[in-house]
Amino acid sequence: MRDGAEQDRQWSADMRAALAGDAVAYKRLLTALTPFLRRVCLKACARNGIATGEAEDALQETLLAVHLKRHTWDASQPLTPWLAAIARNKMIDAARRRGRRVEIDIADFENVLAAPGGDGAAERELERQDALRLLDQLSPKQREAIEAVSIRGESLREAAQTLGVSEGALRVSVHRGLKSLADLYRKATER
Repeated sequence: MRDGAEQDRQWSADMRAALAGDAVAYKRLLTALTPFLRRVCLKACARNGIATGEAEDALQETLLAVHLKRHTWDASQPLTPWLAAIARNKMIDAARRRGRRVEIDIADFENVLAAPGGDGAAERELERQDALRLLDQLSPKQREAIEAVSIRGESLREAAQTLGVSEGALRVSVHRGLKSLADLYRKATER
């Protein structure tokens, strides 16, 4: 593994080349930055009590901000602190969006929440129809991701290959789709 100063020199050189129009250097830079920025986001999640699933969203937002704001980087300065500041700001944004709520895995309460009495076939059919209606409200990309992983039970690798996307992109689609489903369900039950 490279030391931090050498890594920053390489990233800075790639960013300078990218700013001069070198697409290969820019791709190499973004590929190299992704694991670093993911670690920054995961550490921030752990430090601030944010669900680790939000780190991937923050990572995507950070990469987008790097792309959109790359012209603001001072080429005479190291790149790593500039990147870390962007990631930190995106994690702060995630914390603000999250608000003060506690997330608990519903699997911990599986036995408590089991439906009481009867064979429940009619109730299950109604629930299935309700779930399908909610799924229909998602974007096609999110719906396909959720159907592949959550309904058909495909692994992330299998589903990504089937849908022709990366595992990271699929993970983000599933996460955002499930979040959208939760919001849709909440709105439907408030009526």
